[in-house]
Amino acid sequence: MMKGWSGIILKVDLTTGTSVREEIPRPLLEEYLGGRGLGVRLMREYFHLDPFDPAMPLIFAVGPLCGTASPTSARLSVVSRSPLTGTIYDCSAGGRFAWRMKSAGIDVIFITGRSPWPVALTVTQDKVEIIPAVPLWGCDIPTTVAALKEHGSVAAIGPAGENGVLFANIMMGEGNSVGRGGMGAIMGSKYLKAVTVNGNEKTSVADQVLFDKARQDIIRLFKASPVIFGPLGIAEFGTPVLVDLMAQRRMAPTANFSKTYFEHSANYSGPAIKEACRAKKEGCYGCPIQCKKAADSGKALPEYESVSHFGALNNVKELQTIVKANDLCNDLGMDTITAAATLSAWGEIRGEFPAADAIPDLLKDMANCRGDGKLLSLGSRRLSEILGQPELSMSVKSLELPAYDPRGAYGMALAYCTSNRGGCHLRAYPISHEILRKPVPTDRFSFSGKARIISIAEDTNAAVDSLVACKFAFFGASLEEYAELLTAVTGVEYSPQRLKEIGRRIVLSERYYNSVNGFSRSDDMLPERFFTEAGSSGDGIDIHPIDKERFEEELDKYYRIRGLNACGCFDDGDFLEKQP
Repeated sequence: MMKGWSGIILKVDLTTGTSVREEIPRPLLEEYLGGRGLGVRLMREYFHLDPFDPAMPLIFAVGPLCGTASPTSARLSVVSRSPLTGTIYDCSAGGRFAWRMKSAGIDVIFITGRSPWPVALTVTQDKVEIIPAVPLWGCDIPTTVAALKEHGSVAAIGPAGENGVLFANIMMGEGNSVGRGGMGAIMGSKYLKAVTVNGNEKTSVADQVLFDKARQDIIRLFKASPVIFGPLGIAEFGTPVLVDLMAQRRMAPTANFSKTYFEHSANYSGPAIKEACRAKKEGCYGCPIQCKKAADSGKALPEYESVSHFGALNNVKELQTIVKANDLCNDLGMDTITAAATLSAWGEIRGEFPAADAIPDLLKDMANCRGDGKLLSLGSRRLSEILGQPELSMSVKSLELPAYDPRGAYGMALAYCTSNRGGCHLRAYPISHEILRKPVPTDRFSFSGKARIISIAEDTNAAVDSLVACKFAFFGASLEEYAELLTAVTGVEYSPQRLKEIGRRIVLSERYYNSVNGFSRSDDMLPERFFTEAGSSGDGIDIHPIDKERFEEELDKYYRIRGLNACGCFDDGDFLEKQP
């Protein structure tokens, strides 16, 4: 009997209304683990398709640790090709959905086709049904979840996904989101309103004694981490604890990245949110960190990226406006980072940022593709191009940059550009060592050694995303402890080195997919603003423009480390054939 993995993929064709369970070859599981890695491997025959082609798969994949007591492992990845960026794309989310999907005896749900009318997919360990969802089409996320919760955990789209907003999310019933990149728009194009999962199968562990030891080691490291459980840690205040730190470092994106300091940011800092909203601790199912925060009403409070972008990036100082914007994006099913960044690009182009009281209606129009919202629903790159000022889209590969100004952290500048899914902070997250000083500090205003650091971090995070574990866990633990945990669960010997090699294979596979689809060095570039304009200085910190020549040198080093040519592409046309 297989340990850790169920070894089952559920293939659903919405065009024919059929489904079948198949076994996943064990070598694929051992070499790609699950989550992001397994999803990327399963995209091998499909990555060249248009994102809205009915044959394009939407892949829900859990990892081998899900279903066990492994810390932060009640997570899954959703993999496809992004309609916003055109890149291969994965998003991770935690919550009961992943746990119940594993309890249904399934590692992967692989959805293709297009239904002739709105439907919901319901899955248990005994049964798969495609049920009518016409009455739910047009409903927001809370209404949809309430209507379907009797079937188990719910992953649903709102009006944004139905209307093809290019940054529409898939929202989990517990408040988590498959955010960024527009996975919700792909789901909407298939007329799939929701997926529900339920089950009661148990995930067996190969070596319980080793498992208990590894788990205890990880929990002990969590408790010792000031970033996780310190007085100003994410367990206490959530990710908005970063607001004050980014302000102090003069790298808080403000007014569409034209500045890097916002004098009113304290209005929405972690302590301010806790006091004003009486925030209580919440988190993903079974997670000991509980980094998410909720209001008295039970609604999820905004995280760092959301408060910063609906705040400083749009010159908004009112906390309640920011909370309302976050609520609307969650209810309508939209990514907060891209929604806010698109509003800020539009504001700079017009010469006037949206007034705080206008933002809620603009978000509603955005989700429903009406009025100004029709243009805003395309994201900042397309909007800026249509309005004749493409340089004002603060994006890489069409993905809007998150709330860390790259002029204040040069590793982050490089990581935005090498990221396979576009301007994302989570592929390498050099903020960890450049700003949080963990595990070791590096000079944030230097490119020295950053190419090597970024490549190692990308490989590591690809493995983490395939386990599937939360990146916050690695502010305390490391791949060493999780390799031991994985060995205990599966009975297969894993080391940190083997996990990094698996991660490298995943990263290079993604890079290969993108290069075949036309991406090259010209796409691995920051907006020109960061090379020509200074940020906001103060408190003895000067934020200079990035030296473009030095950036290009470090990008060349990154390509050499990856075995790529000067264009950032592969000379080896048989790369995929050499992979498992």
